[in-house]
Amino acid sequence: MSRAILTIDDISSKNTPAIVDYLIDKGITAVMFARGQNVERFYDEAMYAVKKGMIVGNHSYSHDAFSALTLEEAIEDIEKCEKVLDQLYRDSGVDRKYRPFRFPYGNKGGENKDAIQKYLRKKGFSKLNDTKIAYPWWRENGLNEDIDTFWTFDFEEYRLPWNDGFTRESVLNKMNNRNPERGAALYGEGNTHIILTHAHDETDAVWPDYYKEMIDLALENGVVFDKPEFL
Repeated sequence: MSRAILTIDDISSKNTPAIVDYLIDKGITAVMFARGQNVERFYDEAMYAVKKGMIVGNHSYSHDAFSALTLEEAIEDIEKCEKVLDQLYRDSGVDRKYRPFRFPYGNKGGENKDAIQKYLRKKGFSKLNDTKIAYPWWRENGLNEDIDTFWTFDFEEYRLPWNDGFTRESVLNKMNNRNPERGAALYGEGNTHIILTHAHDETDAVWPDYYKEMIDLALENGVVFDKPEFL
């Protein structure tokens, strides 16, 4: 049996409410990382996620790679998304208890990484509880110390619309891979995960209800999704 926290990047989208309804039906609370631009575009859909009990975190406003930004630009992008999310929670009538952050593409800012981590700590961003993640590479790369939320397994289903040879079968094969080159195997006794998927209408267009098939299969293979906790 594997235990996991589900994280979903890039909300909001047209399919966000359908994803939320599915998760509620399965008893799963996800951390949904929001692009500020996407929330502004699909505001009601983002409100639906908040009102239904999902935790909405900061995924930057513009979703630029942070290593291509100056420190000032990176902080400005984070704070611009914070303003959108603060307003979103106010409009939803929900107290914003947690403020998790995820870097776009997992790009932690290159030479500005330490300064951005210091900024995130100073501003009170929330660290997802990752104390049960035991993979050596998690600690070797300092992921246990970083404030931002990284991941241990990525479905990579976002690649499907690229037409680069990555298919639905590629996703399913990755889920069954017991010795992946990157990250950790999804299945395995005692494995603990932070799982990454995405709320993309473009993926829904080529693989309808992709999130249902992936998560249903994970559940059938013994993955238990825990409610997110923060340190």
